Amino acid sequence: MKKKKQPRPTSSTRKKNKSHSTTIPSVVGTLDISSHGMGYVMVSGLDTDIVIKRENLKNAMHGDTVEVSIFKVGPKSKRPEGVITKILKHGQSELIGTIQLASFYSFVIPDNKKFTKDIFINEKNSKGLKEGDRVIVKIIDWSNQFKNPEGEIVEVLNNERINEVAMKEILLQQGFTLEFQQSVLQEVASLPTKIEEEEISKRLDYREVLTITIDPHDAKDFDDAISYQLLKNGNLEVGVHIADVSHYVQPNSALDAEAYNRATSVYLPDRVLPMLPEKISNGLCSLRPKEEKLTFAVLFEINEHAEVQNYKFAKTIIYSDRRFTYEEVQEIIEGKQDSNSTLILSLHSLSQKLRQQKFKNGAINFTSEEARFILDENGVPTGVTIKENNESHQLIEEWMLLANKTVASHIAKLTFNDKPIPFPYRIHDSPDIDKLKPFAAFAFNFGHKFNLSSPQKIASSFNNMIANTGKHPGDSILHTLGIRTMAKAVYSTQNIGHYGLAFEYYCHFTSPIRRYPDVLVHRILQQVIENKTAPISMMDEMCKHCSDKERKAMEAEREGNKYKQVEYMRQFIGEEFDAIISGVANFGFWAQTVAHRCEGFVSSLDLKDANQYKYIEEEFAFVNQKNGKKYQIGNSIKVRVLAANLEKKQIDFDIV
Repeated sequence: MKKKKQPRPTSSTRKKNKSHSTTIPSVVGTLDISSHGMGYVMVSGLDTDIVIKRENLKNAMHGDTVEVSIFKVGPKSKRPEGVITKILKHGQSELIGTIQLASFYSFVIPDNKKFTKDIFINEKNSKGLKEGDRVIVKIIDWSNQFKNPEGEIVEVLNNERINEVAMKEILLQQGFTLEFQQSVLQEVASLPTKIEEEEISKRLDYREVLTITIDPHDAKDFDDAISYQLLKNGNLEVGVHIADVSHYVQPNSALDAEAYNRATSVYLPDRVLPMLPEKISNGLCSLRPKEEKLTFAVLFEINEHAEVQNYKFAKTIIYSDRRFTYEEVQEIIEGKQDSNSTLILSLHSLSQKLRQQKFKNGAINFTSEEARFILDENGVPTGVTIKENNESHQLIEEWMLLANKTVASHIAKLTFNDKPIPFPYRIHDSPDIDKLKPFAAFAFNFGHKFNLSSPQKIASSFNNMIANTGKHPGDSILHTLGIRTMAKAVYSTQNIGHYGLAFEYYCHFTSPIRRYPDVLVHRILQQVIENKTAPISMMDEMCKHCSDKERKAMEAEREGNKYKQVEYMRQFIGEEFDAIISGVANFGFWAQTVAHRCEGFVSSLDLKDANQYKYIEEEFAFVNQKNGKKYQIGNSIKVRVLAANLEKKQIDFDIV
C-alpha cells in the first residue's frame, strides 16, 4: 500500500497588517531579531532602528539584508515601525542545531535563538538521523513565507568538542561557510604547481636580489616580501613584493566567486577560516623561503632620508633567501649580530623615518597591546601572552603603508574616458564632533586637553594624550575608548582620504591572500600597466560587500575571543584579581583583569548601597549620590570571579 504523503509543516499564518494612511519611501538595512521574535532593522544614516513586529517579518531571518517600508509614526513614538517588503540577501545559509524527529521527516531546532524558525528536513535527507543529533544544516529553500525553511544536513557533530562546535557556530552566525564548494576545490586542484618558463619571461627576475620575509612565528601564509639592493647612484632600491594571487584567481571562475563571497579570512583564537583554499593560501601563493614565487611589486628608489626618488610597478619572480620572525628582527634591532644585520638595520632606519614623517603629517599614533591565548592540543586556553607593537612590526608596517599609498595615489591621477577609474579606496572619515565631545570631556578628567577646532588639531590632541600616558593598565582603556569615537574605515570608490593615517589616497594592495579588495587592486593596476583598462561597473557594490564582510569577520573575531576568555576564566571561579573598569552602561559596568585582559560584568544591583548609585553617561561612570564614590572607566578595582557562562559568552564579577 502506498504511503500517504505527509504534509509539509507550516509556520503560523501571518496576521494581516494594520492599515496605515501614509508611508515613507522604502529603505534598505540589516535585520536584527531579538530572542523574543521582535525585529529591528539598522539603516545607515538613520538615528534609530526600525521596529518590525513579528507579523511583519515575512520570512526574513536574523542578519538578512532587507528592504523595509516605514510607517509614518506620530510624535509619541520613539522608533519608526515598518514592514519588510523584500529580502535582498540572506545573512546566514548554514547553522548549528539539534535534530527533532517526526514520523517521516525531521526538524533542526537552531541553537541561535535569534533564528526563530525550525528548519524542515524532508524524508530523504532525514535517513540515518537520530533524535538529539547535533548537526550543521544548510538551508536550501526558504522562498515561501508561510512554510518553514527547508534544509539538508551538512555535518553531524556528535563527536565534536563543545569548544569546537562553539567556534564553528560563531563563524556560521556571521554568514561564513566552513567548507569550500567542490567546484572550487576541483578548480584549485587543476592549477599548475610549476611556474612555466613562458610566465617567467614576462616578469622582472628578482631571484638573485636579496629578499626576505618577516612574519609572526606561527604564520603559514606569507603574502609579502622585501627585496634590498644598493644602486649605482648611492640610493637604495627597496622592493615590496606581494603574492600574485590574481595570477591564479581569474575573474568569472568558481574560485573567484568564492573568494569574493567570503571577501576576507577570519581569524579566531584557535583557527583561521581562509578566504582561499589551503593549496593557494599556504602553498602556491605563500612566499616561503628557498622557493621561487610569482609576485606583484612596487619597487622604490629611496635615499638615506627615506625620500622616495622614483617608483615603478612590475610583475616579478622572487626567491626568498630567509624567513624572519618578528622576534628575530627585534633582537637584531636591539643589537644581536646576524649575517643580515646590515639589511635589517637599514630597513629599520628608513621605516622609522617614514613613520616620523607620517605623524608629522597628522597621522594618529593609535597602538594597542593585544592579548593572545596559549592553547593546548584541544584548543583550550592554558595561558595568555601580550603581543606588543614593537619596532620589528613597525618595520613591515611602514613599508606596506608606503606601497598601499603609492598604488592608490598612482591610480587616482588616471582617468578612463575622462572619468575616474572605479577603484576600491580604503577611506577613513574625520571624527564626528558631537560623538567626540563626551570623550574629550572625560579625557580632561585624566589631564588630557583636546582641541576640537579642526581634524588636524583633534589628531594632534590624540597624539599628545598617547604620548603623555604611561604604562598604567587604565591607559589602554582610555586609548580604546578614543578609538571607539572614530569612524570605521571602509572600502569606497568615493575617495575622501584616510584620516587616521593622514593619507590623501590609500588602498589595500599588500594582503591579497586574505583580503579580496587587494585582489581587485592588483587586477586594476595590471590593466593600467598594460594600458588595457576595463572599468568594473559593479565596484560600488563590491566595496560595500567587502566592507560588510570585514565587519562580520571582526564581530566573529570578537565573539571568538569572548568565548576563549570565558573558557579560560572558568578555572578561577571564586578567585580575586586586579582589574580596570573598561565600559559602563545604565545596568552595570565591565572590568578587564590586568593579568589576563579578560573582561567580565558587574551588575549595578550587586553594588553595596546599590540604590544610592546613578549612571552618569557623560562621565562614563556610576556615581554614589550620597558620598560621591565613583565606578568610572579607567578606575582600578579588585574583582572576584562569580561565574563564567560559555553559552552566553559572559564572565560575571563582583567587587571585592
